[in-house]
Amino acid sequence: MQDIINDYFRIAGQLPLDTEVTDAAGEAVALGDGIGRTIEAVTAANEAGNTLRFIGNGGSAGIASHMAVDFSKRGGIRAAALNDPAMLTCLANDLGYDQVFAHQLALHIRAGDVLVAISSSGQSDNILAACRVALDHGAGLYTFSGFDAGNPLRGLGTLNYYVPSAEYGFVELAHMALLSAMIDILVGWRPGTKAD
Repeated sequence: MQDIINDYFRIAGQLPLDTEVTDAAGEAVALGDGIGRTIEAVTAANEAGNTLRFIGNGGSAGIASHMAVDFSKRGGIRAAALNDPAMLTCLANDLGYDQVFAHQLALHIRAGDVLVAISSSGQSDNILAACRVALDHGAGLYTFSGFDAGNPLRGLGTLNYYVPSAEYGFVELAHMALLSAMIDILVGWRPGTKAD
C-alpha cells in the first residue's frame, strides 16, 4: 500500500509543474510566465472595476466556488462563481443545460471582465457556450482543462492551462493547485514567507 500512496502523491505533486500553457494562437508559454500574466490580468481587471468570474461542472464547480471565495476574501478581487443551484436548475429546465452559464454571462459579463473556465475534459457544451459569450462580450478568458490534448476548450482562451492526465482526480487536484498558487502569489507568498 505504501508504494501506491507514494506513487499517487508523486504524480499529484508533479502534474501542476507539468501543466502546458498556451496562448490564443496556440503558442507555448512558460508556466511561470502564464501564471504571472494571469495574475496581472486579474489585478488589472479588478482595478478597472471589472469582475472575475468562475465556471465549472461537478468537482470543477467546487473549485470555482472555492476560488471565488479565495480571490474575494484573501485577494480583495471582485469575484463570483456562477453556480447558484436555483439559477442553474431554472436555466437548465427552461433553456437546456448547455445554456446555464452562457445565459448568466450574457446578462452580466462586460468587456474587461475575466472568465476562468474549468473543465477536466475540456468538452462540456455548457462551458464552451459560456466561453463564446465571454469572448463575444470582450472578456478575458483563462481555461483549465485536461484529458485529450486536443480538447476544444484548450484553444479558446487568452491563456489555456492543460494538465496532461486522463484521471479526473489528478486533473482536478492540479487545477486547484494552479489556481491556489495564483491567489497565494497574488497576496504575497514567496518562499520563506507566510502570505496571510
